Amino acid sequence: MDTGLEFGLEVSQNRYLPVDGDQMHAIVSVTGRRQADGDDRRPAEPSRLAEVLVIDCSGSMADPPTKIAAARRATAAAVDALPDGVRFAVVEGTERARVVYPPEPGLATASANSRKHAKMVVARLGAGGGTAMGSWLAAARDLLPPQSSALCHVLLLTDGINQHESPEELERVLGSCVGRFVCDTRGIGDGWRPRDLTRIATVLSGTAEAVRQPAELAAGFRETIRVALAKLQPDVRIRVRTLPFARVGFLKQARPTLADLTEHADVVDERTVEFPIGSWGAERRDYHLRLDLTAPDGVRDEDRLAARVDLVVQGQVSSGTAAVLVNWTDDLVKSARLDAEVSQVMGQEEVRRAINAGCDAYDRGDRIAAHTQWARAVELATAAQDESALVQLRHLVDIEPAGVVRLKPNLSRIDVNVSSVMSSRTLHPDRATPPPQHRPTEVDRLCGDCGAASPSDAEYCERCGAELHATGTSGRSGT
Repeated sequence: MDTGLEFGLEVSQNRYLPVDGDQMHAIVSVTGRRQADGDDRRPAEPSRLAEVLVIDCSGSMADPPTKIAAARRATAAAVDALPDGVRFAVVEGTERARVVYPPEPGLATASANSRKHAKMVVARLGAGGGTAMGSWLAAARDLLPPQSSALCHVLLLTDGINQHESPEELERVLGSCVGRFVCDTRGIGDGWRPRDLTRIATVLSGTAEAVRQPAELAAGFRETIRVALAKLQPDVRIRVRTLPFARVGFLKQARPTLADLTEHADVVDERTVEFPIGSWGAERRDYHLRLDLTAPDGVRDEDRLAARVDLVVQGQVSSGTAAVLVNWTDDLVKSARLDAEVSQVMGQEEVRRAINAGCDAYDRGDRIAAHTQWARAVELATAAQDESALVQLRHLVDIEPAGVVRLKPNLSRIDVNVSSVMSSRTLHPDRATPPPQHRPTEVDRLCGDCGAASPSDAEYCERCGAELHATGTSGRSGT
């Protein structure tokens, strides 16, 4: 299948564990590259793209009126950014969803004329009513084409709390939307809940962001549409097949945003699970995989295959398998060594946990606990040179040259909410790539039944006798 992309898959890990070690952490890096030379930001075939703009028009959007005015301007900017041929619609969200453009059922096709008429409708959007985000997402789902080849995207803006439907109803709708489209959520004002935005974005493989000033919204909408247009492959999944002594503890997206994907795993069989990771363009994303292990009796100082990782692209397994290895050893020097990628990712996760714990404490009115958590986050982020986290922390605290951290006086609800959501954004470390570490070269045939290693020319596993051409894999992993 010609997807316009070719994918690469790599694993970073320290494969050595102490003899009583029962967890293996690895970073799975997925890279998409265009198959042909050209601009990585060039949109895909416009007729494959479908966009639904969902705009919160509840009563709170009029308080102050700058919010609904900014929403109208931003929606018009997003409509202007749609190339000719893209199918699109605009949905007004209150306690129910109403398609305000196009006037006839279905999606409109972007052209100079349709963009003009859509912006005329958007300019008349008013504020009134309640908030029921599940109904908004259901309307988008029903508008978008069901074809697996379509690249479907939803941009949802809200300023409020999802109070006119139950949490169970929202979850039910989210479940029906998984795999149908990617949804990016955006917050404006100070009345929304960060967990609502991040929950929707995580389940639907999107991003959650927010603005501190309404005037920033239009530029953010244009950038979101640009990124959505650059996607080429609508349906990519990570497949993890474990050995009998291993199981998946979790899988989290680590970069460019943090998102726990564990609960969204689809069980293929008793040893295989798949995680949907959304639509893809020319980009790189990193995933944190933890395997929970039970060491087979008597296994010491030998490489064992613990799991195979594959990409599934529109139902087909992509070429190239990555191996997660394990080697139980008495050598404490080997097992104590930290893999640079694993260490960096786990450090970023710890910083974000501290930021969010501080936000939760601030919401409870516990300023002492908020200060404690944010001061700890500053310390961790400074040590890790995590500038993206420090940017958000500087909106919450004053960091003095001597390292003293103080809560900002008169801290606004907007700053707390925005920093909570935006702290999920992560960056690759801006530093030189460490020298390559030792990789196994003499033995690279790893049995998919028992995990044991055999010589590279072996046809059968030397431990259990399984046919390697049928069940084996070639694995490479750092120390």
